[in-house]
Amino acid sequence: MSRLIEYLRDRLKIVIGCCYGVLGLIIFLACYVDRHHAHTMAEQKIPFFWSLFGFIAAVVIIRVAGWFGKSGIQTSEDYYDR
Repeated sequence: MSRLIEYLRDRLKIVIGCCYGVLGLIIFLACYVDRHHAHTMAEQKIPFFWSLFGFIAAVVIIRVAGWFGKSGIQTSEDYYDR
């Protein structure tokens, strides 16, 4: 497993290019999704609705988790020494 990680790390530009290529393919294919049988009005009117919804939800979850962690869960290493 470490050989694979080192192999990919040595070819980072190729890996990033492949990721962008897959992302572009997904966006291209999303343009051809049939929205005629959508369940909600938002699905019909907003292109890439579920992709945007998922991205925004992930950002909100990360922000809330960061705030929650800094509000008391994450403590300094010398917490018990004080």
